[in-house]
Amino acid sequence: MPTQHTNPSVTRCTWADGGAQNYLDYHDREWGVPVREDRGQFEFLILEGAQAGLSWSTVLNKRDGYRRLFADFDPDKVAGFSDKRVDRMLEDPGIIRNRLKVRSAVTNARAFLEVRDEFGSFSDYIWRFVDGKPIQNSFRKDSEVPATSPISDAISKDLKQRGFKFVGSTIIYAHMQATGMVNDHLTSCFRYEECRALG
Repeated sequence: MPTQHTNPSVTRCTWADGGAQNYLDYHDREWGVPVREDRGQFEFLILEGAQAGLSWSTVLNKRDGYRRLFADFDPDKVAGFSDKRVDRMLEDPGIIRNRLKVRSAVTNARAFLEVRDEFGSFSDYIWRFVDGKPIQNSFRKDSEVPATSPISDAISKDLKQRGFKFVGSTIIYAHMQATGMVNDHLTSCFRYEECRALG
């Protein structure tokens, strides 16, 4: 991981400017870094789905709660969660207590395992949509960064056909950004070249 940048003179993507420390850390250390292991992919599927309609900072603030309640993002364990366990989870303020989102995480874990069985790993499955390499964009302004793309449309459609929930194209594009399938750091951001080098 790169060193933590707390110097205000460091240029970041504008969405990260002025954020809380965990927000800055997320931008500086994780966002745009290629995630090629299944557990990391599953974690972001859960978190991006939980974010729907909310701010990313809300999700980051509850990330430890999600890690605790979702078995450290182990899809094999989450796939086995019972309705009673989901009911108990919905009483815990450590996560976003939305029944549809929590239940969908269990549904998605089961679909995730089916994809893994078919393709060898979920990571192999999803990275094939970008031919195994991060898409390197070169945006200069936030206004240039899209909310969806033809690729996120295709992934979303395929995931829905496989039984996944909360995987609309906007959520999937955010997932692609988070897991480094696309490098959407602004070209002025200190992380742009660092993430580009990881491709």
